[in-house]
Amino acid sequence: MKLLRTIALDPSDTFVFDAAAEPGDWAVSGAFRFYDRDPAVLTGKDRAAFRSGFLGVQSWGWSTLVQIVHATEADRRALVENLAQQLVDKFGAPDLATALPAAEEEVAFVESLCTHPISSLIAVHRAIGDDGDVRESFRRLQLKEGQDRHSKAFSFMEVEDDAEPDQNLNLADMTLEPRRR
Repeated sequence: MKLLRTIALDPSDTFVFDAAAEPGDWAVSGAFRFYDRDPAVLTGKDRAAFRSGFLGVQSWGWSTLVQIVHATEADRRALVENLAQQLVDKFGAPDLATALPAAEEEVAFVESLCTHPISSLIAVHRAIGDDGDVRESFRRLQLKEGQDRHSKAFSFMEVEDDAEPDQNLNLADMTLEPRRR
């Protein structure tokens, strides 16, 4: 059996999200966290979590990437129970009996995403469809040929004769949608 665990290739999730998931936390999609909010009016870190976050179940934080890993039946059962308890404690479910079917459904959805090989990295993109429903798309990030493991999310190289760097560059502003007229 395969499930998803959060992974941090660099510290960027600690800047992108209000609460970053702990690396190695069991993960679910987490889109349900936005069920009572209008995604069209989300801003900043909430918007980033909506658009590209997986929910770490134990930490209740967000992760940009998850990794497909081997899991046992006991791991799966513990994940369902932990998520159900979180739904009661943090999300207002009336009791475990009510929360367990919802948690089971979330974990079953995670299993459906785990069709790729072990160690594959998965990213999510959420958007609002024309009908107002939340649409999730998932993509697998592959290692480069000859690369045997995941490393840093970004690497930099020196380029000769490059233009002068922009001293006013603000990475946070780059996440904003362009204004529509």
